[in-house]
Amino acid sequence: MLPLTTPTRLDYFAALVAQDEGLPLLEAAIAVGQDQDPGLDPQSVLVQIDTLGRRLRRRIPADAAPLQRLRFLNRYFFDELAFGGNVNDYYDPANSLIHQVLDSRRGIPITLAMLYIELAGHAGLEARGIGFPGHFLVKVRMPRGEVVIDPFTGLSLSREELEERLAPFRREQGLTGDFEVPLGLFLQTSPARDILARLLRNLKEIHRSAQRWDDWLAVQQRLVILLPGNAAERRDRGLVLAELGRSEEAAGDLRHYLECFPEAADAGALRQRVAALAGPGRQP
Repeated sequence: MLPLTTPTRLDYFAALVAQDEGLPLLEAAIAVGQDQDPGLDPQSVLVQIDTLGRRLRRRIPADAAPLQRLRFLNRYFFDELAFGGNVNDYYDPANSLIHQVLDSRRGIPITLAMLYIELAGHAGLEARGIGFPGHFLVKVRMPRGEVVIDPFTGLSLSREELEERLAPFRREQGLTGDFEVPLGLFLQTSPARDILARLLRNLKEIHRSAQRWDDWLAVQQRLVILLPGNAAERRDRGLVLAELGRSEEAAGDLRHYLECFPEAADAGALRQRVAALAGPGRQP
């Protein structure tokens, strides 16, 4: 009889994100917190969120119109539960971990959006995430259109306010004048995989900036699993493995990137890095 093996945290995450169809975004986002809290049970966190949702659902009359439901949701989420943006410590890694946001009631737009979207479903509303440049948003479907919510502040945003927020990005990317892209293209619903990648990349940059190599590697492993065809994430895993002294693994990831993009702008520097990792007298 073969010995039974317990799935690792990464095995669990890989199973959650294996398919685009039906990818359980909230559960996968909760699972990211197992890197900081290995004893975390994602199912218990889902039960906590479901309890909040059922409490909201009981308060809404069965014949409530969509706009009434939205008002119930906003009062419950932003006023009673007091969810909001962590303006005092925006780059605290805890802001990217759903279970900690659930406890502290403070987070960043993307984690607050995930919780808001889940509770919107309990309120009988259809809400979706928007990967808006620089600031994740939520749109709620209404009979006469859509309402765009900033989950960081709780404010509903007008078209003029959205255009104003988008203006710096358009200028930076040269998307003005003849090259201007319509606002509507920036308000498209983000797929679950893209949302999860954005969450992980937020954490990645926080850990990389602080040179917390072990924490960065934990996040990077998840990015490689989530985006298996993304050679740049393999490259970045190689870079952090190199910082941790795991030279052979690092060189393997960097070689993979160079095979995919031999003419990349960073190819020369990475070939030198691979040679250094191989050491004197060894084949790079």
